Amino acid sequence: MLHSIEHPLISSELTRLRNPDTSSRDFRAGVRRIAALMVPQVTASLQTCVTECNTPLEITSGEKLVRPVILVPILRAGLGFLDGFLDLMPDSGIAHIGIARNEETLAPETYVLKHPEKIDEAELIVLDPMLATGGSAIHAISRLLEGGAKRIRFVCMLAAPEGIAALRTAHPEVDIYAAAIDRCLDAKGFILPGLGDAGDRLFGTI
Repeated sequence: MLHSIEHPLISSELTRLRNPDTSSRDFRAGVRRIAALMVPQVTASLQTCVTECNTPLEITSGEKLVRPVILVPILRAGLGFLDGFLDLMPDSGIAHIGIARNEETLAPETYVLKHPEKIDEAELIVLDPMLATGGSAIHAISRLLEGGAKRIRFVCMLAAPEGIAALRTAHPEVDIYAAAIDRCLDAKGFILPGLGDAGDRLFGTI
């Protein structure tokens, strides 16, 4: 299922991020704020159970998550998206997956994959600011499923219709959360109108 998260604060932040004159410092801060604003809707369907809760005055009942949460940023741009989730979910585990394109076959390849144990018992939230062609997201989710993951949701700031279609075809069981759905991809695979290369703008590289 596709979830488009509409919120005036997110829209305002995205407007600043699209501006090419926004500094890397301000870009990082904006990405972090958007991630935090997305957390409530991304996590709204997490399952809870009733648990005993002590207060200063009496014992009552409360709720806790049934399963642990593991955040999975796709390197490198996903790192800039991670902090906003950690601000609101500090007890989450963190996995890292790095993906590069093979220059001969042009196929995505994993160069690093590190995750906590028992990912089959956790809720995994895969993070990448941009869903363009969908290649990295599809590859990352495939690797996590091969490793035993059973519950995965994918979160991005901007998504292109082409990437959404590709991801839904490859992994129809994975919910997609996007702060905005842009018009299309250009000939080089960049999202239009987009905001450029999120990784370069996050880390000030070319």
